[in-house]
Amino acid sequence: MNLYRKVERKLEAGAENSGPIRGQLGTGRIGMIWLAANLVVTTLLTGTFFVPGLNFTLALLMIIAGTIIGAIILVLVGNIGTRTGLPTMAITRGAFGTRGSLLPVAANVIVLMGWSWVQAMLAGVTVNYLVESLTGFSNPVLFSVICQIFVVTLALFGHEGISRVEPWLAVLILAIMAYVFAMAFGKFEPAEFSAIPVDSSLGYTPFIVLDIVISTAISWTVLSADINRMASSTRASVVGSGIGYILSTVLAMVLGATAIGYVILSGGEATAFDPTILVKAFGAPLAIAIFLSVMATNTMAVYGMITSVVNSRPERKLPFLATALVVGAVSILGATWLALLDQFTDFLTLIGAFFVPVFAIMIVDYYLLKRANYTRDILRHTGGAYWYRNGVNPIAVSVWVAGAIVAYLLTYVVPSPIGATIPCFAVSFLLYLALSWNQRQSQHQPAHQHLSQGTPENVL
Repeated sequence: MNLYRKVERKLEAGAENSGPIRGQLGTGRIGMIWLAANLVVTTLLTGTFFVPGLNFTLALLMIIAGTIIGAIILVLVGNIGTRTGLPTMAITRGAFGTRGSLLPVAANVIVLMGWSWVQAMLAGVTVNYLVESLTGFSNPVLFSVICQIFVVTLALFGHEGISRVEPWLAVLILAIMAYVFAMAFGKFEPAEFSAIPVDSSLGYTPFIVLDIVISTAISWTVLSADINRMASSTRASVVGSGIGYILSTVLAMVLGATAIGYVILSGGEATAFDPTILVKAFGAPLAIAIFLSVMATNTMAVYGMITSVVNSRPERKLPFLATALVVGAVSILGATWLALLDQFTDFLTLIGAFFVPVFAIMIVDYYLLKRANYTRDILRHTGGAYWYRNGVNPIAVSVWVAGAIVAYLLTYVVPSPIGATIPCFAVSFLLYLALSWNQRQSQHQPAHQHLSQGTPENVL
């Protein structure tokens, strides 16, 4: 057996599949995983958009409100993973159909690839800044590629280890965050941050900030069931992911808003979504936090892409290693496209158009139409309750398209004063509910079953 086959067999043995698994993790462990996952540089830098575009205190209130609203969607989708044992993209079969689910799977790969590129670039820019300050050598593209090569390697061979050490990385990152907060508020009073003049030319309003924060939660929801299916109960899933996500997002975004406020009060130029500005102000500890957060989170993003593609057709599973090499090559090449960093808010808009309708449809379908019970038919390759019309639910696909059009129109054609996320979710939710109401399951149905086994159980 050649080396390629040996490596492939080893990876296949350790690779996750799209079938149901029984979760074993309690509330604290799920909470720590979510805390670690979202203490990431992209969330931190998103907070730098809001100051001085908005009053500092008002920006903090919008961050908290938007995080709570977004967390509701994330928790509801994640809990479907807990109750079924399935990852997010496999769950889409319930609403979209066995074949129709390939559409959100493709969108998921695109979104994760974009996140992977953005995080690799931010790590590369940060490393480049440190190297340039020490040696004078500068090549941000080179360092972005090197960081992404490291991430792809970890995704191939070290995904289990990364998931184990993420809580420890969270503790380290929290310590560094505490250092930044202490440094900022040790030099300037909270009232001075609130007194930073608002620059209305930046175009931010409270609702626009709220929309961006909710979009951040939507971007994480693509992995919510993947993580929460490891929870041992609904309580562990809901409480753990809810507290972990809210705490990490609020801390990271408030840190970003505070850090950029510190730069402004110190006489520096407020450049949003630029890690070098913050590293210059707070030094190497923040650079270390940025690098570690990217390595941990980006590894899981790349691994999520690989497993999504591998398991897109359960009846014809693609080879793990070959898929990983192709996906890895694309992610490495894309890390050279540094111009994407200037289009980050547009990228969040793209995520909203892709997935806000998907999650609205999933929540309606599972909780209201199927009465929180997907049967084992969802594991079938053909036929069954989720076959719809030749494997596709035309209502779900049509509502998804309609929701995406609404998101586009409210963003670019007739900009909504309250952003596009909330209207898009409401339209998709109500439209799918109205068009599918006659398919609602009757009161008399089998007791809920976790799909990893055939006996009824209560996961509460």
